[in-house]
Amino acid sequence: MTRALSWFFSFVALGAVTLLVGVFVWQSLPVWHHEGWHYITGTKWFFRQKEFGTLPMIYGTVIVALIALVLAAPLGFGAAIFTAEYLPRRVRLAVKVLIELLAGVPSVVYGLLGILLLRDWIYNLFEKFEPLSGDTLLTAGVLLAVMILPTIVTLSDDALRGVSSAQRRAARGLGLTHAETVLSIALPQAKRGLGAALLLALGRALGETIAVFLVVGRQDNNLPEHVFSLRAWLDAGQTITSKLGGSETNIAYGDHVHWGAMVGLALLLLIMTGTVTLLGTGFGKRSDA
Repeated sequence: MTRALSWFFSFVALGAVTLLVGVFVWQSLPVWHHEGWHYITGTKWFFRQKEFGTLPMIYGTVIVALIALVLAAPLGFGAAIFTAEYLPRRVRLAVKVLIELLAGVPSVVYGLLGILLLRDWIYNLFEKFEPLSGDTLLTAGVLLAVMILPTIVTLSDDALRGVSSAQRRAARGLGLTHAETVLSIALPQAKRGLGAALLLALGRALGETIAVFLVVGRQDNNLPEHVFSLRAWLDAGQTITSKLGGSETNIAYGDHVHWGAMVGLALLLLIMTGTVTLLGTGFGKRSDA
């Protein structure tokens, strides 16, 4: 009975996702007919002129998520190694609970803290580069780094604790120090779990809306001439989620092409986050043990 119910609800969930994708594809057809592939490669978004190019928003989404991952990964891995390998069991559990509580803080709270504290700090730190304000891609990336940190720490800690203690004892018996055991035994064995933690955190960063909406600046058509230009990080930008979270979603309703463009953004976001999440889940299930 339990197995039958499990299969039933699994198919219900799969059917719901399939239906959602189907609705998004159907609702976005007008913009695909209007723009074609230029919808993805276009660099200009002017809805009053019926011009819809999403490349600047895709760029903003990817850059903000990568900034968050680059900042959070070293700190998250370091904290996970410390909690999993060096702290006593009771202290480790207490620390892990506190870290996981951070993941339960609402996004809007992080966004408000970003407005109150992080935005001015970023502006003052990079004032010599003359940013127009503290609402920048970098600000959004740093804020997202704080938000995805609990995900990286928790999943990395689980991956490290999944390594057999017998292998640690064998390594110590061969004369390896504690640090050498961690570097030579625990980390290589847990590398798939650590990779999964990064991918799942990346999926969280790609899909975050409210916090990014409050600090990214929401400037359309901000695509630098050079994709790897660091100076562009100090400019206001737009992500897919910040565009969907703004007032234009309400404005678009009733205009089939404009509405199709907004739904197309949702479809692109679903594909991006879904792909990363599936990769992270599949990556974490494989084992090198």
